[in-house]
Amino acid sequence: MRRTPTRTRKALFTPFIAITSATLLLTACGSGAGSADSSAGGTAQAAADSDKIPTTDLVSGIQKDEAAAQLLPSGVTSLTVAVSVGGTPPGTTYLDDGKTLTGQDVDFTNAVAKVLGIKLKTEQAGFEAILPALDSGKYDFGASNFGVTDERRKTIDFVTYINDGQGFATREDSKLSKVTDLTQLCGLNIATGAGTTFEATLEENKHVCTDAGKKAYKVQTYSESGAIWSSVQQGRSDVVMSTINGLRYAVAHQTGVKFLNEYHRLDVGFAFKKGTKLAPAFQAAVNKLLADGTYAKILKKWGTTGSAITKSEISPAELKN
Repeated sequence: MRRTPTRTRKALFTPFIAITSATLLLTACGSGAGSADSSAGGTAQAAADSDKIPTTDLVSGIQKDEAAAQLLPSGVTSLTVAVSVGGTPPGTTYLDDGKTLTGQDVDFTNAVAKVLGIKLKTEQAGFEAILPALDSGKYDFGASNFGVTDERRKTIDFVTYINDGQGFATREDSKLSKVTDLTQLCGLNIATGAGTTFEATLEENKHVCTDAGKKAYKVQTYSESGAIWSSVQQGRSDVVMSTINGLRYAVAHQTGVKFLNEYHRLDVGFAFKKGTKLAPAFQAAVNKLLADGTYAKILKKWGTTGSAITKSEISPAELKN
């Protein structure tokens, strides 16, 4: 890949570095904008039309649904949820006050809590630390755009609420136009979030390059999105792999980069300790939001209507595409 001189790259990326420094970390499917391909999975273009984070309150008016609430284990009135703060919207980030959390996952989490009539205690944690901590009981569930994979289902239960997945972005001067096979990345440096499905996918498939007699790509992991995009800016990374919605939003807010394509779609769900008794109630709550129209309003708010599901499922098999 031809690299743009450092001075040019800096001019192209400086505006976005300011944005990502303020919003910390690309959430990872574990959950951007720019592509007009709404039919293939939606874009975050609606949210990207303004640099201001959408603040429409769609949750406070939600009423408790007794049928869904009765599915909760006896005595459950409050739960602790772990979130990984960060991300350009629709990922979890802060409003301008620096204290109020917002984002698509936040809206869905709060909406489900209202349907079930429970209180939430929100704790922040690194994305890679949340799933392992569920088994210890440190948190009751996690809500950070966790992609449902067959590997994760061995130790985690999920209740799905959107469909997102894995995608790629790169600099505009890149010769890449679409990544359909990871051998197209051989010899390149790939930046992604630590502890994500992106890191796992890349590491598990490194052999495709050596199998083809090519130089393996290098996986570079970061805990903050500012660091990811700085790496691209400074030429240390050639490609970014992250959430489809997150990348589309990010690309819409900067110049000099382009969204390549969706690579692998994944269902996204609330994450629980394996064998949880909370799953049926959460599933019923999501389906209630789907039925009463709140679900569609949340997706519209964040510009992710192409990520809609038609019904919530408990730990479905990983999507194959």
